[in-house]
Amino acid sequence: MDKDDPRYASYLQILREELIPAMGCTEPAAIAFAAACARETLGVCPERVCIEVSGNIVKNVKSVVVPNTGGLKGIKAAAAAGIVAGNADKKLEVIASVDAVQRKAIEAFLEKTPMDVRMSKTGKIFDISIGVFAGSSSAKVRITDFHTNISRIEKDGMLIFEQAESQKPEETDRELLNVAGALDFAETVRLDDVRPLIDRQIEYNSAISAEGLAGEYGANIGKVLLNNYGGGIQVRAKAAAAAGSDARMNGCEMPVVIVSGSGNQGMTTSLPVIEYARELAVEHEKLIRALVLANLITIHLKTGIGRLSAYCGVVSAGAAAGAGIAYLHGGGLEEISHTIVNALAIVSGIVCDGAKASCAAKIAAAVDAGILGYTMFKNGQQFYGGDGIIACGLEKTIKNISYLGKEGMRKTDEEIIQLMLEE
Repeated sequence: MDKDDPRYASYLQILREELIPAMGCTEPAAIAFAAACARETLGVCPERVCIEVSGNIVKNVKSVVVPNTGGLKGIKAAAAAGIVAGNADKKLEVIASVDAVQRKAIEAFLEKTPMDVRMSKTGKIFDISIGVFAGSSSAKVRITDFHTNISRIEKDGMLIFEQAESQKPEETDRELLNVAGALDFAETVRLDDVRPLIDRQIEYNSAISAEGLAGEYGANIGKVLLNNYGGGIQVRAKAAAAAGSDARMNGCEMPVVIVSGSGNQGMTTSLPVIEYARELAVEHEKLIRALVLANLITIHLKTGIGRLSAYCGVVSAGAAAGAGIAYLHGGGLEEISHTIVNALAIVSGIVCDGAKASCAAKIAAAVDAGILGYTMFKNGQQFYGGDGIIACGLEKTIKNISYLGKEGMRKTDEEIIQLMLEE
């Protein structure tokens, strides 16, 4: 892809928008960010807090450990951390720097401060509203659509900021993406244009994966894989990604580089490719290009589904990791396309029932599907159009999967949320 091609700048900007650091699960981080902004607007520590969130936020915050809180879980813990110790300027790293004194203050705040949690009735899939009150003063901050998008701020009942539709931050058009374009860009992009983004992804995600394997986190899926299935590259690739999730879902205080708004998707996309690059002893340039490809494919696969749905996002990331692995082995568009289709045919039935320890096991299954998808093609095997939801052609298959995840599973999402609320 020539640098003068309009797609070049767009693909590069998409990577810049997507590959950003986050501390802990991104939905609790978004709540903490909104809460920190609300406290800043109020000007004093609140005496009462009212939280309104959409069902998908409930789903992705209810069971996950909030970093830097001493193991606390859930919506109230995330809001309390943001109010007491959050730095709103750091956005999704809002609670990255919390000391021991602040941790005790978070616990004390939770014990003494009334905090009311309600379901949002706006119909938006991504909706967080934090109201804080002290005496006769109040403030309210609302985030909608994506994790850092502040759409409304109120102070003492007066509107001080409201985002008009024309003010909504413009994301680069993801509809420009397709697999052939992603491969073309990955093979021709100037390395200096992407190296800082990709090297940070390698550094951050590799570090939390190593911590997941060294420590005791959640169900220790990464360790279980290595201890019971041997040390082959397929197992190591799955374990690396799973271990990162083990740590991240269970309170590890290390950042990750996210993709499509998700740390789990960021780790699933990158860590198996990094592990295979080590095994194959490829040059660092080849790894960078493979990760550019895998990241863009994850984003492409998730664009039609949306940030949050009942369709587990790591399915897309696992297929994209398989594509990156195929590229490391010298595969071109044919190998990559068949890898993606095969992987999607295998695991597209996995549902998202929120952020928690079992995400690591789902990641292992998704990465396994990506590896199997490539191995099938190497052995002359593939799934064909008409096999279930698989269509004739890669991009048509992606459209089918997008429709399934966004529209077909809408009712499933509602039922999952209801079941979780009953627990």
